[in-house]
Amino acid sequence: MSSPVTVTTDPPGTSAKRKPSKLSINEAIWGYVFILPVVLGLGLFYMAPSAASLFLSFTAWDGLTSPRFIGTDNFADLMQDEKFTGSLLNTLLYTIGTVPLSVALATVLAVLLNQKIKGMVFYRTLYFIPVITMPIAVGMVWKWLYNSEFGLINYVLGAMNLPQPNWLFDEKFALFSIVLVSVWSSIGYNAVILLSGLQGISGSYYEAASLDGAGTLYKFFRITLPLLTPSLFFVLVMSFINSFQVFDLIFIMMDQQATMLESTRTVVYSIWEDGFKYFNMGYASAQAFILFIVILVITMVQMYIQKRWVHYQ
Repeated sequence: MSSPVTVTTDPPGTSAKRKPSKLSINEAIWGYVFILPVVLGLGLFYMAPSAASLFLSFTAWDGLTSPRFIGTDNFADLMQDEKFTGSLLNTLLYTIGTVPLSVALATVLAVLLNQKIKGMVFYRTLYFIPVITMPIAVGMVWKWLYNSEFGLINYVLGAMNLPQPNWLFDEKFALFSIVLVSVWSSIGYNAVILLSGLQGISGSYYEAASLDGAGTLYKFFRITLPLLTPSLFFVLVMSFINSFQVFDLIFIMMDQQATMLESTRTVVYSIWEDGFKYFNMGYASAQAFILFIVILVITMVQMYIQKRWVHYQ
């Protein structure tokens, strides 16, 4: 006859009082040591400047004398500043023109780069070159391509007897020209992110669909696109943030003295101009804080909506 099994349990509350082992303490210490450089960098280069910018947004400061507290005057002035509201509108139009187009083209490109054909590594490298090219080089080359007299684009259009716009000096084309360059330079980065998402999709889904007689388009819209939504969500969030922070292409490609600059002025360009050209640091900090709030709200909306369309396996 077997003896009865005795089960011993700790009295209620004793597990919370149990001392951690030496191994777990060492693991915790090394964990903090490894994340310390990141925390220090985040605090020194992101959190501290953000806090300083928020403080300066309530002051009048020329960068040389002591800041003078003026309350919310900078924000009140911004609400009546047509230059700032215009830059906010230009930034919004730039984002609307850039993000959907770049994400859609990057998705198509990623699907093409995911095929098993000869020389695929070369094609993947070729499309990623614009990402590693310095923005100033990109801007200078495209500025020459857009040149109304000597540019290659108008030369080709002229050879085809098509209209030759003054790309960077015509209000109807200036912002559109910047959008095209931004899409061209960002499509490679987005494609790489989406390509990694495509390669994480199990081939068994496609095999099962093929056995059921599914076609290429059916498999793309019913398998590829739904399972790619986590990568698409990441690309969308980063693309929105980057688009709202555009500065370098505007600074390089647009003539600083031209009146056409007003049709392409973005919020970050306005921040740079007020802060480092006119030395109105408090006013520039207020614009930066408003831009931060706009990006934060849009990102939070994206985080909320993603529950309805992002599918995690």
